[in-house]
Amino acid sequence: MNVGFIGIGIMGKPMSRNLLKEGFALTVADVNEAAVRELVQEGAKSASSPMEVARESDVIITMLPNNAIVRNVILGDNGIVHGAKPGAIVVDMSSVSPIVSKEVAAALREHGLHLLDAPVSGGEPKAIDGTLAIMVGGEEEIYKKAEPVLAAMGKDITLVGGNGCGSIAKLANQIIVNVNIAAMSEAFVLAAKSGIDVEKMYQAIRGGLAGSTVLDAKAPMVLERNFQPGGRIDINMKDLTNVMEAAEKENVPLPLTSHVLEVFQALEREGKQGLDHSGIIQYYESLTGVKVEKRK
Repeated sequence: MNVGFIGIGIMGKPMSRNLLKEGFALTVADVNEAAVRELVQEGAKSASSPMEVARESDVIITMLPNNAIVRNVILGDNGIVHGAKPGAIVVDMSSVSPIVSKEVAAALREHGLHLLDAPVSGGEPKAIDGTLAIMVGGEEEIYKKAEPVLAAMGKDITLVGGNGCGSIAKLANQIIVNVNIAAMSEAFVLAAKSGIDVEKMYQAIRGGLAGSTVLDAKAPMVLERNFQPGGRIDINMKDLTNVMEAAEKENVPLPLTSHVLEVFQALEREGKQGLDHSGIIQYYESLTGVKVEKRK
């Protein structure tokens, strides 16, 4: 099976590598020419546009930053839709609005093409080792055809419903992850202000009900003052903006998510949007004048 991959960033590059490791013929494209050259040296073919990628591929994967870019890459003048073979499958693994996923699916359907919205969770470490959680929206028959490709990049792969449902599942994931990080930040700042050894407190609570994958992933980063992304604040801010758009459409109040989005916006105003979202703690530190880190 010939696979195309558009979007060779923090996540897309290791995902592409895992496809190559599993023996898929891979054609890649990205605005970052150096990233494309790197993958070509590892066995991929390069293409100059999404349309050209589509001409070479049975399954075309997109891993892109936002709604507008996803629309343009798939449906724009040099987009996938103009090069794809009849029956080709587009797998959008970006984190976008479910409204956009449904719109793109309908537009592709008019051209005899199929969409799976299949966003991921797990960040760069799980992208590297091929164990991403993948939430898929689309038709079951199309999902079955694309499943071997998805299995090269992920471990927990779930078809959650029709088009748009994968994107909704990702938004739910982002609520839980980012509100969890904010709760951890509040707890750590309280502990630090009280004079406790925060690292020992973390070890004490991680095996109980407060323990979580999020806690174990982000607490060590905070304690080491390592805010290199993983998951960037600006990308997560975009996701929570999509959450609030979907919530408004469904008339669902989300007060906790709304607060975390405001925290992200405050950090962006301070120029911290490129930090990992564990950097949320810096907002709470600024309110209290404490710094959470390992004791020397």
